[in-house]
Parts: sequence; structure tokens; C-alpha cells
Amino acid sequence: MEVEMLSRIQFGFTIAFHYIFPPLSIGLGVILVIMEGMYLKTKKKIYHEMTRFWVKIFALTFAMGVATGIVMEFEFGTNWSSYSRFVGDVFGSALAAEGIFAFFLESGFLAILVFGWNKVSPRMHFFSTIMVSLGSMFSAVWIVVANSWQQTPAGFQLVGEGLSKRAEITSFWDMVFNPSSMERLMHVLGGAWLAGSFLVISVSAYYLLKKKHIMFAQSSLKIGLIVAVCASLYQLFTGHQSGAGISKNQPAKLAAFEAHYESNLPADMYILGWVNEEKKEVSIGLKVPIKGFLSFLVYWDANKPLTGLNSFAPEDQPPVNPVFQSYHFMVAIGMVLILISLLGIVFWRRGTLFTKSWMLKLMVISVLGPQIANQLGWFSAEVGRQPWIVYGFMRTSEGISKVVSADQTVFSLILFFLIYALLFILFIFLLDRKIKHGPEETEDEASIYEQQRHTVDKFPISKKST
Repeated sequence: MEVEMLSRIQFGFTIAFHYIFPPLSIGLGVILVIMEGMYLKTKKKIYHEMTRFWVKIFALTFAMGVATGIVMEFEFGTNWSSYSRFVGDVFGSALAAEGIFAFFLESGFLAILVFGWNKVSPRMHFFSTIMVSLGSMFSAVWIVVANSWQQTPAGFQLVGEGLSKRAEITSFWDMVFNPSSMERLMHVLGGAWLAGSFLVISVSAYYLLKKKHIMFAQSSLKIGLIVAVCASLYQLFTGHQSGAGISKNQPAKLAAFEAHYESNLPADMYILGWVNEEKKEVSIGLKVPIKGFLSFLVYWDANKPLTGLNSFAPEDQPPVNPVFQSYHFMVAIGMVLILISLLGIVFWRRGTLFTKSWMLKLMVISVLGPQIANQLGWFSAEVGRQPWIVYGFMRTSEGISKVVSADQTVFSLILFFLIYALLFILFIFLLDRKIKHGPEETEDEASIYEQQRHTVDKFPISKKST
């Protein structure tokens, strides 16, 4: 295998593993603000204990995110030195801003959030929670800005020639607000809120199935469901906005999403299918039964032609079938998450949610949905812009380091895999231990626990009750 593909696999693997944790931190940060805000408003100790429990989970995911994110910065220099030389001025500004305005804010208040419960006032602790949550989202801002600049470069000029050619910023704010940065940021944040909310839903449903920490689980589940419904429906809007932006800025990517080849025809939308890239068609597929539905979503005109892949030279087209599959699976998972969250709200309003074992079991495994969808979305975006590493200006083949051999890349990839496997095992072990230990019961919960358990025993969680 060539060095280019090996380097892409290595970077893809490390960033995919890292991307498990930042969305969880961002999503949990928002939920922590809600829980602690509820405690300050109602003075109910259950909200205080909910916040303390989820802070422990937040701290674990934050630590894993920091540990796994450092590696990627070194890979820029080792495997992608030509690319780093080209984008150094741009990425240097964005990543420096991330360190100053986001990471320092988040990590600076993290100590108060984790260890300051009895050392600062409740309002000061709540302020720290807000700052940590904002810091995590600001971090996403600058990372997405840097990545979006690769997709839709703006605010720069090219200086130098040959190997010395590089992008130099001419307008910092044009670079920040490049054509795709804000719509992509909103979609990324929505995915993070989904990841955090479904983790809360999953753990809460697990406790209800085990008949443990019932008052805690019911309250956490309600908060998780509210955030999940809002975030999942929000993703529909941001997904549409992102797709409309891609049609203007990266038409080859949108055409690959739906395997649309003919530029003189309106574009249909597929629910699922398999692309025959040699014949340039979807050989087996199921369409939305409205002709030109993709054109309608983009232009609000089902008869308007959409730019197809045949408008681009073969060497400028992304690999169609992998992008088609990842995009459609991402959309499918998003729709399932909407259904789960809405069903949860309906059953909650009817008073039957906490006794439906099949629904609770579905909620336990639903934590995987946002994670898989986030990974597929990232894969669709990055593979969909191939063969460009900086869209329209630098090909991926031009960005690799010239002195790194295939053997060195394979060796480092194996080492990364082993180390990350150990880290993942450690993460699962610590997460499992914290979940099984559960929250510390307050006097409020201890006094009501018998009543809650009696209620659950009266309406047992079983197949008969569903």
C-alpha cells in the first residue's frame, strides 16, 4: 500500500478515536449547566447529586479527549509536512485561538467544577460549570473553523513558488467566517448535544431496568430526553443548511452523496442503495417517491438540474460509493434518534415510559447512535472532498511528507492501534465502574426510595407490562 493511503488511514484512525470524546464533553457540559441550574432554582438535592455524578463522567471524557488529541498535532509534522507548510499560517492562527480562548477557559475552570464543591459558593460553582461548557464549545469553534477552511478556503493569498508555496492570511475574519464554517459548526454542535444527551438517557434507562437509583434515573432521563428531542430536530435543520451550502461550495461532494452523475437532470434522493461506479448509476436503490426531491431541497424547485459528477474530470471526483453509504447511514441513524427521542417524550407524557422494558432497553443501546452518526458524518465530509486536502488548491497526494516510508507508517499505525486499544479498554473500565457505583444518594432520595421501589414493583418492568 502506498504511503499516501497509509498516512490517510493512520490520521483517520487517530482522529476517529479522538472524536469519540469531544462530542461527549460538549454535550455533557450543556446538560451539567441545566442540572446545576435546576438545583439553584429548586434547591432540590436530587439535582445536586445528578450534577456531581455527571461531572465525574465529564471529567473522564475530557481527560481522554486531551490525551488522544495531542497525537494529531504531531502527525501534521511527521506524515503531512508539505501540507503543514502550506497551511501553517492559517492553522497556526486558528489553533492558537483555540488554545487561548477555549482550552485555557475550559481547563482553568475545570478544577473548580470537579473539586470546588465545598470550597466555593454554589453560584460560583455554577459559573464555573457554564465556563467549562462554553470552553468546550469554543474549542469546537476553532477546530471546525480550521477544518472548514480546508473545505472552503477564504481570506488568504498564495505566496512563494514550488515547494515553498503556502497560504498566507489576508483577512483573519474572512478565514474564520469562510463559506462553510458556521453551518458546519452548527451541525457539529448538534451532534455533540445528541452524544451527551443519549449517554444520559442510556445510563438512566440502565438504572431503571436494574431498579437502582430510581429517583435519580427518572429525573436524569427526563432532562436527557428534552435535550435529545431539541438536538435531534435541530440536526434536521442544520443538516439541510449544510447540504444547501455544499451544493454551492462543493458540488462534487453533494453529487457523490446521492450518486448524481447527469448535470442536465434534476436530482433524486435515495433512502438506500448501492452505487456501480463503473456504470455510473445506483444499481440497486430505493428512492424518495418524489421525482427531483434533492433538487427541491436545494433549490425549492424539483425541476431544476443539479450539478452532477460528469461535470468534473475523473481525477477530480471523490470515491462515490463509500461516500454514498456513509452519508445515507448517517441520515438513517439521525432519523432513528429522532424517533426514539419523540417516542420517549410521548411515553413520558402518558406516564408509561419508566415501565416499558423494550423502550428502556432500546434507550440503553441508543448511546451508540450519535457516536456512529458523528463518525459517519466526519467520514462523509472528509472523503467527499477528495482528491483535495485543501479544496481546489492542494491535492492530498501533494500534502504528504516526502521522507516517510510505508514501513515507518505501518509500524507507527500498529503502535497507535495498540496504545489506543489500551486507552479504550481503560476508558470503558473506568466508565463502567463509575456507572455501576452510581450517584451518592441524598437524604431526599433515600427517604423516597422505598416509595419509588414500591411503585416499580407494583408496575414491574417486564414483557407483560409492555
